[in-house]
Amino acid sequence: MNKLAIKWTIILAALFGAVALLWPSYEWYSKTPQEREKLEASGDRPKRILNLGLDLRGGSSLLLELDVSKLSGKESLNEAMQRAIEIVRNRIDQYGVGEIPITRQGEKWISVQLPGIANPEQAEALIGKTAMLEFRIVKDDAAAQEAINKLNELDEPFNPDGTLTEEAAKLVPAGISVMRDKQGFLVALTDTAAVTGADLEDARVTTGEYGYPAVSFQFNGEGAKKFGNLTGANLNKNLAIILDNTVQSAPSIKARITRDGQITGQFTMEEARQLAIVLRAGALPAPVNIIEKRTIGPSLGEDSIKSGIKASLVGFIFIVLFMSIYYRFSGIISSIALFLNLLFLLALMAYFSATLTLPGIAGIILSLAMAVDANVLILERMREEKDKGEPLPIIIKEGYEKAWSAIFDSNLTTWIASILLFQFGTGPVKGFALTLTLGLFVGVFTSVFVTRAIYELLLTANPKEISI
Repeated sequence: MNKLAIKWTIILAALFGAVALLWPSYEWYSKTPQEREKLEASGDRPKRILNLGLDLRGGSSLLLELDVSKLSGKESLNEAMQRAIEIVRNRIDQYGVGEIPITRQGEKWISVQLPGIANPEQAEALIGKTAMLEFRIVKDDAAAQEAINKLNELDEPFNPDGTLTEEAAKLVPAGISVMRDKQGFLVALTDTAAVTGADLEDARVTTGEYGYPAVSFQFNGEGAKKFGNLTGANLNKNLAIILDNTVQSAPSIKARITRDGQITGQFTMEEARQLAIVLRAGALPAPVNIIEKRTIGPSLGEDSIKSGIKASLVGFIFIVLFMSIYYRFSGIISSIALFLNLLFLLALMAYFSATLTLPGIAGIILSLAMAVDANVLILERMREEKDKGEPLPIIIKEGYEKAWSAIFDSNLTTWIASILLFQFGTGPVKGFALTLTLGLFVGVFTSVFVTRAIYELLLTANPKEISI
């Protein structure tokens, strides 16, 4: 196989690969919004598709503040923020709303964008839940019952977060803790949790007693050992499963349990699903408060898409007309490369599940402009060689070789700037930098490699000249 055949094999493979990568995105956005919402809720959203950002799709934007006063002190603020961002990302990703831009802003704030979610109450509850899972033994001795009786005489013994008020805590003897269950009844427990959700490995929605949704969980190696010791030492006693200071259930321990368990409590399917997500993702290092919430209607997103597509088409048509008129047949070859540039760039973004925003579209347009600039440099060098009376093979060869240094330098400097923007930018700036970075690589490939392969293919027919 000669060099030209290898080049065209690469080009055709890239072309078919791009179409294959973009096909899931085409199928996805061909569906109605209701169909997409249903598939997202069931977790059937394709993984590698081009996502639309908040400004194109509409949705909600949340600004979260980490309550630094509640940090344990075992980790620094930076470590806590990184862990909080990762946990929020895990929860949202598992919730099934696709690739979500989540970024740190300032010292203790987290920006979360939720494209396609115009009613974000469920996502808000999912993000903000601390999910403190604990396992404690139920106390049923006389001292515990006496403490419960005293607390029942108070009007409101609990704080909003489920902990006892200062007055109520004085009525409870040492070694005992009192919490409410889901029905509002008081339950006396040991004052320490032998096992917590930090020891969990996995959590899934299953069916529990009487057909109600439940959450089955599995411990890691260390957690299984702790849970085995706890249940083995307390046979025939009740084990309280506590989530955020509320007793979810308190089944009797019939045998020693190590790795597997189940949380029941007459959950709805959505409650069980959210609980499983939160337990799987882990507990936040401290509570987060939603301090700002903005909603962008789908109509605004649709208007943005239409305006962006219209502007892109008009610009593309204008460039094609200019290149075809000014550079004639060679301009048509450059226009083909420009179309492939856009196709390959969108395919790469779909492969990386990138989120397309309005600044991202600006990055695409700038990268296309750089590709056009590269083509102009090549064609002008070819014109210079043609004016010297050189034969066509030499015109093409010299045109590319003499233009390469300028193409390389201009793309390198722009690429360095885009890398810095991607590294230090946030939100829309990062989206702009990503599309520009990918666009530069694709632009060099199409402007230099693809167009030269087209010229070399034409040379096999031994033409006398090609209009430039």
